[in-house]
Amino acid sequence: MKVNPFVFRNYDIRGIVDKDLDADKVEAVGKAYGTFLRRRKVRQAVVGRDCRLSGVEYQNALMRGLTAMGIDIIDLGVVMTQMVYFAQYLYQTNGGAMVTASHNPPEYNGFKVMRRNTEWVRGSQLKELVQVASTAPLKRGGFSELDIWPAYLEHVRSFVRLGTLKPLKVVVDAGNGMAGRAIPLLFSGLPFSFTPLFFELDGSFPNRPSNPLAPGASGAAGDKVREVGADVGIMFDGDTDRIFFLDEQGRLVPADVTLLLLAKESLHQNPGAAIAYNLICSRAVPEFIRAWGGQPIRTAVGYVNVSQALLEQGAVMGGELSAHYSFRANYSADSGMIAALLVLELLSREGKKLSDLVAELSPYAKAPEVNLTVANQPAALATVKQAYPDAEIDELDGVTVSYPDWWVNVRPSNTEPLIRITVEAKSRELMEQKRDEVVKLIQHL
Repeated sequence: MKVNPFVFRNYDIRGIVDKDLDADKVEAVGKAYGTFLRRRKVRQAVVGRDCRLSGVEYQNALMRGLTAMGIDIIDLGVVMTQMVYFAQYLYQTNGGAMVTASHNPPEYNGFKVMRRNTEWVRGSQLKELVQVASTAPLKRGGFSELDIWPAYLEHVRSFVRLGTLKPLKVVVDAGNGMAGRAIPLLFSGLPFSFTPLFFELDGSFPNRPSNPLAPGASGAAGDKVREVGADVGIMFDGDTDRIFFLDEQGRLVPADVTLLLLAKESLHQNPGAAIAYNLICSRAVPEFIRAWGGQPIRTAVGYVNVSQALLEQGAVMGGELSAHYSFRANYSADSGMIAALLVLELLSREGKKLSDLVAELSPYAKAPEVNLTVANQPAALATVKQAYPDAEIDELDGVTVSYPDWWVNVRPSNTEPLIRITVEAKSRELMEQKRDEVVKLIQHL
């Protein structure tokens, strides 16, 4: 079975429905994952799907491939990605797969596959097995269906002290994704007054892109926040693993500021704990964590790296700029639902406007990420490194050049011929100057 190699990404598998992936190819991927699990003496896996239109077909095909390799399946049905992580612990399996394309447009679908202990299976690992995983065992795997929703909602609520929550006015934009099912259940019995936007599950995402950061995607939520006088707006992507907040003026809160809000609440509950963050977060992140008595742990870019810091270095939580937030008590996995309740608890306790909290946590000027197409990524990194010989330089992920009043990170894309540039400075003028300076350096290679 030949499968487009480009669908096998670092930590997931994604492609265009019926072009890159059809039912036969999905079944082949299921056999490959089954082979991967069997080689590690794993015989059981949980499988769920989000509301994408091809979800039923893809989940059935994936499960056919898994059971053909002797893997027993627990079918979770329509769930959020974070519930697959939880189900592996609840049911004591060591395999799990979620049929989702996360925030990609509706013509895409794919899978996130993992083992317990938040160990994601790389797409490259399965790509190597697609061709060899063709011989089914004599005995096929078994099949059962279980409803995990009540147990998971109880788990999420355990992260906050319910008695401290106040009757905040909340706008929730589900974007026709899985939050449309989850939020009414999660908020039931809580004191919040919430206004729903786009709660109908619809994998064609008719009202806005599944990616909340797509141009114009937050417009409706921002308008509704201002219209109803809400204290906060919340937006989710399609499978709800990424979460974005809007202040009472309808403005998006930067993801690294959200990380600080979560860190502050986590340190309130766990004084002195470690908090993980990735290296393109604002310099304010480690500064505030230290000021609050916590221990900042710096990681490479990518939510998988943040989760590994929780596992290996004992951080209580962590996050990064793509708005994944992971929690040690959530088996070191990310959860948009847990993040939502923790921020709402912080707002209840602080009694301040969200915009005021954001202003307090935003002392620097940070540029949106710049992406440049380059033919020679190593040459671009070397050029930036050589241009600033008196700087503090590290190469944890790409090249980070640091001075007391500004810093820049330049790193290569893993999937495209791109260089990604992040710049921050003490003033907007200096930030813009240094951003343009670094861009010019790379463009003139």
